[in-house]
Amino acid sequence: MQQQKSSETFDPTAMVADLNSLLRLKTTVIGIKMFATVEEMTAIPKIRRPTAIHTTDQIVSMASRLGWTVGITGDDLVGAQCRAVIGLGPQDEKWLAGANYVGVWHGTAEDAKKRQQALDVVPFGRYQAMAVSPLVSGRLNPPDICLVYATPGQMIILINGLQYTGYKKFEWGVVGETACADSWGRALKTGEPSLSLPCFAERRYGGVPDEEMLMALKPSDLAKAIAGMRQLAKNGLRYPIAPYGIQSDVRAGMGVSYGKK
Repeated sequence: MQQQKSSETFDPTAMVADLNSLLRLKTTVIGIKMFATVEEMTAIPKIRRPTAIHTTDQIVSMASRLGWTVGITGDDLVGAQCRAVIGLGPQDEKWLAGANYVGVWHGTAEDAKKRQQALDVVPFGRYQAMAVSPLVSGRLNPPDICLVYATPGQMIILINGLQYTGYKKFEWGVVGETACADSWGRALKTGEPSLSLPCFAERRYGGVPDEEMLMALKPSDLAKAIAGMRQLAKNGLRYPIAPYGIQSDVRAGMGVSYGKK
């Protein structure tokens, strides 16, 4: 995992203000940071520690929905699945078999095993703890990744911002249940911007609304997206995307963007 080496150019307050101005987000933008030792995690100012057993989805939502700064170890999480995705539990043969999911999410043991093998996860043994916090708090200084919850309309503008310079085609997968592996699991593992459709567990236990998608990305990529969205806005391509009318003559509208090209 590639981490940002310096916080000198990381201004979380300005970044969040820009995001909310450009996308009118309803959900708090947060950060995730992994720690090699529990002591490093507990040293974060005003950090909360769970008093019950939770899913990682719940921990993430304590930051994004409640504005809390929360730190956990693997012992705070329910079951092997949540621990394994963020590298706080082993990805051993028992975990890879996925026996608990047969007859629940999959019809056969082979299907369950294939799903487990498809998950993007943080390698086990690197970290002992994780913390989440609203980005604007600055307490993670900087986080390994940022999480942006947004509607599809907001999300495509964010993606357009990422692609404004240094274009690349993004190709994301959908593992189904355990979609956190598509977002924070993949972003922590690869350092690449990672989009997901939050799964049943994220919506049931993490309280993610029906209309929201999730993008996990490094602070440097978030800054790149913001810069791109600023330029798109200057070009008249901004959120909210005003409907033009399905029966209107499209030439007037297209002419605003492309008339001088």
